Amino acid sequence: MTISVLLIEDDPMVQEVNKQFIKKIEGFTIIGVASTGEEGLKLVKDLKPDLILLDVYMPEQNGLDMLNKLRNEGSRVDVIAITAANDRDTIRTMLHNGARDYLIKPFKFERFRQALQDFKTYQEQLSGSGSISQYELDLIKSNGKPMSKSSGEQLPKGLNEQTLRQILRYLEKQEDALTAEETADGVGIARVTARRYLDFLQKSGQVKIEIQYGGVGRPLNRYTLVSLSK
Repeated sequence: MTISVLLIEDDPMVQEVNKQFIKKIEGFTIIGVASTGEEGLKLVKDLKPDLILLDVYMPEQNGLDMLNKLRNEGSRVDVIAITAANDRDTIRTMLHNGARDYLIKPFKFERFRQALQDFKTYQEQLSGSGSISQYELDLIKSNGKPMSKSSGEQLPKGLNEQTLRQILRYLEKQEDALTAEETADGVGIARVTARRYLDFLQKSGQVKIEIQYGGVGRPLNRYTLVSLSK
C-alpha cells in the first residue's frame, strides 16, 4: 500500500524539509504541494490524496478554516497537523475536526516518522470490508500497542501485535474457557508461545484464569476474555 500525501505549507524551507522527511519513509509518495489554504482545497478536490500534512498559519486561508471547510463539504480525507500553533484552543479545534495527529514545530524526524507510520498502520488495519472485534478496534486505536488497564504496560519484547490479535479474535469466538494447548491448536502456534501471550493478557487484565481441578495430574488453567467495561 502506497499512501498519497498532499503537503500544505507556506514556508518553502519547511516544505523542502518535510519533502525530504517523507522520502525517507517507505510507503508514502508526495502527489502535490500547496502554499495556501485556497490552493490546498483545490488540490484536495483534484488529486484526492490519502493524507494531508497541514500547516495552520498560512496566508489567504489558514489551516483551521481549510479543515473546517473540508469537513463541511463532507470530505473525510485524513489530516496530520504540522504547525507552530501550540495554543490549546487551536489544538482542540484541529483534533475536533478530525486531525489524526498534531506535530508542533520544531520537531525531530523520529516524531514525524512515528506519525506517518502510525497512520500507515491505521490505514492497513481498517482497509477492506467486513467486521472487526472490539479488541481489534482497541488495538488499532492504540496503534497496535495493547495496554494494561492499570499500569499502562506495553507489549513485551518477543510478542507481536498480529499474533496477539489472532489470539484475541479466537478467544472472543469461544463460549467456553480454553487451555493454553487448546488456544495454541486453534490459532496454529506452539503451546509455549500461546502461554506467553495468555500470561501477558492475564496480567494486563484482558483475560481471566479459571483453574480446573480433578482427574490425574496438575490442575488446568483455562482462559477466557473479560469484559472491557469492567
